[in-house]
Amino acid sequence: MSRAYLGIDVGTYQTKGVVVSGTGEVLAATNRSHRMIVPQPGWAEHDAERDWWGEFASIARQLVTECGLPAEAIRAVGASGIGPCMLPVDADNRPLMNAVLYGVDTRAHEEIAELTDRIGADTLLQRTGNPLTSQSVGPKILWLKRHRPEIYRDAAAFVNSTTFLVERLTGQRVLDHYSAASFQPLYDPARHDWADDLCAGIVERERLPELLWTSEIAGTVTAQAAAETGLAPGTPVIAGTIDAAAEAVSVGVARPGQMMLMYGSTIFMILVTADPARDRRLWSAPWLFPGQYALMSGLATSVTLTQWFREQFARDLAKDGAMGRLAEEAAASPPGANGLIVLPYFSGERTPLHDPHAKGMIFGLDLTHSRGDVYRGVLEGIAYGVRHVLETYEDIGNRPDEICAVGGGTNNEVWSQAVSDASGEAQVLRRETIGASFGNAFLAAVGVGDAAPADIDSWNPVVGRVEPRAAHAGTYDRGFGTYRELYERTRDLMRPPAEPYRDGIG
Repeated sequence: MSRAYLGIDVGTYQTKGVVVSGTGEVLAATNRSHRMIVPQPGWAEHDAERDWWGEFASIARQLVTECGLPAEAIRAVGASGIGPCMLPVDADNRPLMNAVLYGVDTRAHEEIAELTDRIGADTLLQRTGNPLTSQSVGPKILWLKRHRPEIYRDAAAFVNSTTFLVERLTGQRVLDHYSAASFQPLYDPARHDWADDLCAGIVERERLPELLWTSEIAGTVTAQAAAETGLAPGTPVIAGTIDAAAEAVSVGVARPGQMMLMYGSTIFMILVTADPARDRRLWSAPWLFPGQYALMSGLATSVTLTQWFREQFARDLAKDGAMGRLAEEAAASPPGANGLIVLPYFSGERTPLHDPHAKGMIFGLDLTHSRGDVYRGVLEGIAYGVRHVLETYEDIGNRPDEICAVGGGTNNEVWSQAVSDASGEAQVLRRETIGASFGNAFLAAVGVGDAAPADIDSWNPVVGRVEPRAAHAGTYDRGFGTYRELYERTRDLMRPPAEPYRDGIG
């Protein structure tokens, strides 16, 4: 019987799934769309029952039917999801509220400041490898404890998207070490365990998942999950991970020095390192496999910002073709967008600023500018954000030696070229750009011993590169200088009254 592997990923706006053969051939693929719930400014949520499990089960049923193989041929299942998220669940893994999403949800900024003062910024960096930011789960649990005490009281556990899905599949509540590092300050990366003393005052460790490595088998598909998904009972399920890590695996990030640059709802970057590295401007974690580590970074907006632009300024265009038309208009604008500079901080900013109060800006407008100029400025603003992050890696001696690009932005030549031109770095392109769901299928194959991590090169070979153009280096150097100066000169104006700027606390 042929061997195949199921991978499903729940993203901010879409759930994607694939069935992949043992040689990397995609046998079936599909997706479902959902929305991010924004009850008020600074909040970002998902309905976990509907958006996470409902879409997972629906996609699994469709793929099992369409892949051309019996359910028993699927050797293993891998799941990933947006993260880090905070979802309180009861003893039966039923959500008690909407899931609170990753760094785009900034509701816990007061708890971040309080915990940073209580524990100490230096202690946090030394013990957890990370500052507390809007990306951190611990402060969001503390926010829940204070603002929704009845939900906190009734919660049997606090989980992320992957934990929720794996428990629905297997009945086992687990979390991989890579994802656990974003539960700071609750996780101790040196011990690969929860930190009892840092959990004190936030949450009891008994209400946190069991820890595993990403490709370890968490359990097998239960009879109930089989009935809902169409999978065969007893199919192994790996622990899984956050979507960005699975995305990195999907495009060949396997050795120290390699970096993933993901054009997703947000830009996210992961550099694999041989040794632990820590800097308060970035995030650090154990990597997916023992003995490797990761340095992560992320902008607060990316595709989210381009979608906002389309919805607000391209209403005259048919939705199906709007992004392509906007890309054509941006291509007609020269590098530098005729002098426009856009700060892409439309939902605050994550690394390296960690400033939830940062605001978006379109600077330099005059009556000669077109929609294409402004849209190109948006794409270049994100490119400048990538450069800012890469310079941070270089500051601490960890600039990547290879950048592997993935996500929808790789299909937008203006955007991907602007990133290479602004940063001076080439981007490697792989055959399959499906992303995290493909990476999940590969990790599932690794989990049952049918593949080794290095086999991703044969599953997904290199097909191209985006090279930086030296002719435009001066334009982008000047633009980047203005980009950085705009934030520094206006950041105090961006903050609420009587709330002074506090660098790096989220």
